[in-house]
Amino acid sequence: MLYQAKNGSLNMGESTMDYIRFGTGERVLIMLPGLGDGLRSVKGTALPMAVMYRTFAKDFTVYAFSRKNALPKGYTTRDMAGDVATAMEMLGIEKADIFGVSMGGMIAQHLAIDYPEKVGKLILTVTSSRPNPILAESIEEWVSCARRGDHTAFMDSNVRRIYSEGYYRRNKWLVPIMGKLTKPKSYERFFVQAEACLTHDAFERLHEINAPALVIGGEQDHALGGEPSREIAAQIPGAVLRMYPEWGHGLYEEAKDFNGVVMDFLR
Repeated sequence: MLYQAKNGSLNMGESTMDYIRFGTGERVLIMLPGLGDGLRSVKGTALPMAVMYRTFAKDFTVYAFSRKNALPKGYTTRDMAGDVATAMEMLGIEKADIFGVSMGGMIAQHLAIDYPEKVGKLILTVTSSRPNPILAESIEEWVSCARRGDHTAFMDSNVRRIYSEGYYRRNKWLVPIMGKLTKPKSYERFFVQAEACLTHDAFERLHEINAPALVIGGEQDHALGGEPSREIAAQIPGAVLRMYPEWGHGLYEEAKDFNGVVMDFLR
């Protein structure tokens, strides 16, 4: 199969955790996705993810872990980091480089703090170490749309806050279609993850991270702002900061050099 792409699932007590794997490299890279995981897990995405991140497939065996499919209310980003550590043990992964995006970066912070022996290099992309007004406003807006079942409004807010203004203008016509095609049967898993973002706070412990860290942020980030990236980089000893002045929260898809920047750091 192309890039050795594989979809998998792990039994995690009373729940399951979806994951994907691709690539043939000796080193292991684990990707932790953002809040969108609350609407749809990585199940079935091994091949498109392998194509999107094919830059990593030769040097790394890449895994992407979703959150557990059944999440109890009050589950935290720290709890989710513990699940990632358990999944690594179940798959025989002793140590890996960790690449967390948005909420995935929040989970990655706790993973690096609580399980330092499992983390090689750390990439924290468009993420925050604690809540801020922009993040709270974004999540409250999305939760409000979800609670009234207006998925078209949810997607419009999502695309508007995550991507650049140019991207939004070009693709706004697709939003009603996306709203119909991507509406989940239930938002409960999303609500738990949204609350976990709002209660996430690793700021006071960031100085404990001893992994080499690359922090990537966007100055035009309308989902959580650019300041959180600068704040994280200032707190992690020796962290490298890369800010994109022209891009926002979706820079990992829009910035053409993004995968190259990450790969250069990992090498």
